[in-house]
Order: sequence, then C-alpha cells, then structure tokens
Amino acid sequence: MSLLERAFASARARKSRVLLPEIDDARICEAAARLRAEGLAEPVAPEPAAPLESYVPHLLRNRPGLKESLARRMLEKPLIRAAAMLAAGEADCLIAGAVAPTRRVIEAAQLGVGMAQGIATPSSFFAMLLPDGREFIFADCALNVAPDAAELADIARASARTARALTGRSELALLSYSTGRSGTGPGVDLLHGVTDTLRAEGLSVQGPVQGDAALNSGIATRKGLAGGGQANVLIFPSLDAGNIAYKLCQELAGAQALGPVLQGFARPVSDLSRGASSDDIIAITAITLALASVPETG
Repeated sequence: MSLLERAFASARARKSRVLLPEIDDARICEAAARLRAEGLAEPVAPEPAAPLESYVPHLLRNRPGLKESLARRMLEKPLIRAAAMLAAGEADCLIAGAVAPTRRVIEAAQLGVGMAQGIATPSSFFAMLLPDGREFIFADCALNVAPDAAELADIARASARTARALTGRSELALLSYSTGRSGTGPGVDLLHGVTDTLRAEGLSVQGPVQGDAALNSGIATRKGLAGGGQANVLIFPSLDAGNIAYKLCQELAGAQALGPVLQGFARPVSDLSRGASSDDIIAITAITLALASVPETG
C-alpha cells in the first residue's frame, strides 16, 4: 500500500473534519462533495455569522501586543477565522490556497494556529513516490529560499514529524556537496552545526552528506559514513536545490510528487496550488489529515 493509499485509508477510518474556507470556489465545492461522498472527511466552512469572541484568545496568544478590537476585525476574514476554528478544535485540518496566495494561508495559520512546539519556521515538503515503491520526504522545496542554521533545523524537525506520520520512520539526511569532513566551506560548516543540534535532540540524522551516500549504504560505508545510506527524509540546503531535485526526480525517474504540503504548525494546515484540480485537493486533504495522527507538539 502506497503512502497515498495509506493516507486515504487513515482518513476513512478517522472520520475527520476539514475546514474549507474557500468553499465558494467550484473546485473546492466539488472536492468537498467527493470528500463527504467517499467517506474521507466531513467538510466544514467558516460561518459568517459565527460568534468570534471565543476565537480572539488564539490570535492574542500567537501575536503578543495585538489589540482585541483588531483581532475581532481580523476574524471577520474567512481564512483567519478558519485558522482560529482549527486551533479551537472545531476541525482536524485546514485546506486553503485555491484562491488565496500562499503568503496569506501562512499568515492566517501563524496568527490563528501558531507554530508547533520547538519550531519557529513554516516550511513545506513533497512526498515523493518512486515507481519501485520507495517513498521519501523532500524539504524544503517551495518556501524557504536560503535557510540559515536555525531555519534548516526547523525544517528538519518538522520533516521528521511528517515522515513519522506518513511513513512510520524518520531517517534524516542534510544534503551537501560534502560527506562528513571530505569538503570544506561555509555551507558544510553550517550543516555540521545543524546536525549536532538535531542529534542532541534525539533525531536520527546524517550530515553533511552527499546524495549518493544518503541513499546507498555501500557508498556511505566507502565514504566513512557508518550506518548511512538509509535516509527517507532529504533536507536540501536551499530552495534552488530542493526544487530542482524534486522536478528532476519527476522527469527522469517517473516519481509522483505530492505537494507541496505545509508543515511546522501546531495543527495541520495545507496550501493548495491555485491551479489545483479537485483530485489534487482531495489528495492533499488526505495527506494533511494523516499528519494529524502525530501530534505536532511532540
């Protein structure tokens, strides 16, 4: 059973609720009907007349210094109201972006939901499904252009949680042009520091490591990387590297790329491409609901 098939099966078993603040869009409306008909989730739309007072504390907590009067006005926007509803436990995930730009979805999630414990950086991932059955998490391929050490660590933490939820295991590789101490440079030094930080937190991580050593145990051994070659989570040093890599995997290896899916928030939120079809919306919803099976706060 593939990652996507497992996500669909999990969604059917959990009888979850999904917030769809862009329900007026025809694609969202079609997807909502199919989600209900296929037993994947119960769609929920923010009610314009819903009382807002119970949601105000969520905004005040996530943005210190925000005035209550301004928070109430902000909650009149469906996207922000939906994020606050998610924080209040009125649904299991939030799906938006068919109409709203990515930055608005992220802003609403940061304001209404907030970030997961120990994570300050929103990021994204692609679930990469290869024809031979192998499954990987690639991050970040869509949001963070040139992440610094703290941001890379956040991307890795969020991706580890994602991998545990979707695949049951998390073996991280911080990718570089150097494996171990074979090369030098600012980027290599940065990854050594990030690797040390993540290992101190108990994560299973190799880095800096070249792509072949991350994926091939024989090559890892020859390069002096004991226990390497088992990675299923690939963390890229830049958006250039990540975006290029996932598209090459699609075109040269026939990989299926599911995403980008947002990660790092206290509750599952995902952004859609504005060109998303109803099939895309349903697939992203199933994957996002699967993320709810592993608490983002742990």
